[in-house]
Amino acid sequence: MSARPFSFPITVAPEDIDFMGHVNNARYLNWVQDAVLAHWNKIAPAEEVAQKAWVALKHEITYRKPAFLEDDVIARTVLESYNGARAFYHTVIHRGEDVLAEVRSSWCCIDARTLRPARIGEHLREFFFPDQD
Repeated sequence: MSARPFSFPITVAPEDIDFMGHVNNARYLNWVQDAVLAHWNKIAPAEEVAQKAWVALKHEITYRKPAFLEDDVIARTVLESYNGARAFYHTVIHRGEDVLAEVRSSWCCIDARTLRPARIGEHLREFFFPDQD
């Protein structure tokens, strides 16, 4: 059961470029974080966004091709599932038809005030998986 993909445009900045002339590998993880958080902020109700935050637990990244300054890059992320306080995402970073990187990541939802793990309520399923009953 996966939600609809969420597209997040990425601007490659000069500071993203490493000594080899392409985007530094570590920068891809920042892009994944930006895409996942943008997805949550766009889809979740405002009160949930205000009450919860996210921390990354694990990233598995496969690099396919390098990205360069001025490339048009898109991160397409999809929430595959969630259970308790954990959410599981699959993100593919593209330049046109070229896949630059694929990332599987797991995240922990935390209470923004206490910073303790917070369950992702079943009431949110309708927002993230609207076509599945």
